[in-house]
Amino acid sequence: MSRWKGLPEELDPRVRQLVVRLRRAKDHSGLSLRRLAAKTGYSTSSWERYLSGRSLPPGDAVEAVARLGGDDPTRLLALREVAAEAWGTAAEQRTPPAGTAPPRPHGRALRVTLVAGSVALVLAVCSSILLAVRLTHGEGQAAAAPLTASASTTAPGTPQTPERPVYTCRSERIEGRWYAGNSRTLKAVLAMGHAGPEVAEAQCLLREAGLSPGAVDGIFGPHTQRAVKDLQKRSGLVVDGIIGPHTWKALRE
Repeated sequence: MSRWKGLPEELDPRVRQLVVRLRRAKDHSGLSLRRLAAKTGYSTSSWERYLSGRSLPPGDAVEAVARLGGDDPTRLLALREVAAEAWGTAAEQRTPPAGTAPPRPHGRALRVTLVAGSVALVLAVCSSILLAVRLTHGEGQAAAAPLTASASTTAPGTPQTPERPVYTCRSERIEGRWYAGNSRTLKAVLAMGHAGPEVAEAQCLLREAGLSPGAVDGIFGPHTQRAVKDLQKRSGLVVDGIIGPHTWKALRE
């Protein structure tokens, strides 16, 4: 397995995820940077920039390394589209000369863009429906609540503090894998800033491994990231502080 240098801390998680997948595809291909450059048509120095997070690779380069590494080109191209938004697509687009038509997008890139747009539209519609259902349900509960309930409510003007979920660690070994009772995922990708039961599960398993992720609060912060890097270093994985399938496997072993 290649020993990659750690990625910059300030690198956006979406770009970081793309770079990690590109590194993995390069490792699976078994090619050196020089041979990878020869097979893809992009220079060795270009691949050094792409694989260190210093430059956003073009779609053709992403597709080429995906095929050489046995990865899914469509999925990697979709990750590249998401990373481009974080990177700032305006920086990589050139303004066409006056009087010329803008270039037409590549067929595969257009399909990926359309799929990503459709997914975003579906998610937006689902969120709107869920919000409407919650509001309707809340109004029904308020109407059904007895009048005496108002006596125990917080006094007017007192700020309301939202309750955070409480997570516990109930470690048990099932079919050779460790689980902590918060999530059974093996593939969720988690990075700095993420939150939820999957993060709490990882924090419990990090504690089980003798590492210190901080409080088990379901929030992926600096302490959790440091513990993840320690685990990756111990397990011989890419040390990037991102929890993916390989890191989940190490956590559950």
